[in-house]
Amino acid sequence: MKKVLLALVAVFGFTTAAAAQDAAVGIWQTEPDDGAFAHVVISQCGNAYCGVIQRTFQDGGVEYESENIGKTLVIDMVPNGDGTYAGQVWRPSNNKIYIGKMKVTGDRLELKGCVAGGLFCASQNWVRAS
Repeated sequence: MKKVLLALVAVFGFTTAAAAQDAAVGIWQTEPDDGAFAHVVISQCGNAYCGVIQRTFQDGGVEYESENIGKTLVIDMVPNGDGTYAGQVWRPSNNKIYIGKMKVTGDRLELKGCVAGGLFCASQNWVRAS
């Protein structure tokens, strides 16, 4: 009986930990931007989520060593509780930081960089890479 209870506690504990993981956490593949795309690792950073460039690829899918590897692309995205996030986003091609908005739906992530208080936005649709 004791073994059964321990097994149930272990299963419940693992299930709770998995459910607590945020939907944004993981490795995401960006859309091509200026002929290249990247794999970005999103993880918790304090009370928010940040995304760091892990790998970079040329348009044809050939991996290359970009100077942007290790740089933070998704900055302090705070969850709103409904699958959306607000923070900042860095665009490597012009080295500018924008107002960031993010929405996760299953294995899809929509990332927006906005100006003028969020009135004008450009977006990318990312897919989960792993």
